[in-house]
Amino acid sequence: MKTSNVLKSVLFTVAIFASAIGFSQDKMMKKEKMMKEETVMVGGAAMYPSKNIIENALNSIDHTTLVAAVKAGELVDVLMGEGPFTVFAPTNAAFEKLPMGTVETLLKPENKKTLQTVLTNHVVSGKWNAKDILKLIKKGNGKAEIKTLSGGILTAWLKGKDVYVTDENGNSAKVIIADVNQSNGVIHVIDTVVLPKS
Repeated sequence: MKTSNVLKSVLFTVAIFASAIGFSQDKMMKKEKMMKEETVMVGGAAMYPSKNIIENALNSIDHTTLVAAVKAGELVDVLMGEGPFTVFAPTNAAFEKLPMGTVETLLKPENKKTLQTVLTNHVVSGKWNAKDILKLIKKGNGKAEIKTLSGGILTAWLKGKDVYVTDENGNSAKVIIADVNQSNGVIHVIDTVVLPKS
């Protein structure tokens, strides 16, 4: 009887140890996969193609205002969704270009609908890499109109080798980092907030 209990204890310990090793190996394999991924540095952090838009944006110190706005606008679940989405992601410096008090006003709960419209004016359905946008610009004889999730239109165009997007109010944003691939789309970092038609 005692031998049976000892044997059970040994088998139980071996099973626990094997589980721990398996869990540890899974964790190491995931870490190795992430290390092998082709990443782009944004805001001091590597952006992993295996992570979604929100998971990556949370790590960028250049996008804390955008992340706060997405949370306040209750769009986290949308941008963590399957997509695919193309996001023209304004930096903190882009938000600082807006008139004083604009961001604070947009973040108020009573302005959630307006905030959602502003944010979805930066999002396009589908995955549009720089190469795809350049093809559209060429096909459109130097300009390409892109419909946003807010229903607005962004016009993409070239200035030298730089891609710009212009909103319906005439505000232009330069793409400063292109093709930050995500598991559910792609991000293009921009230097100006593109607003919905006023």
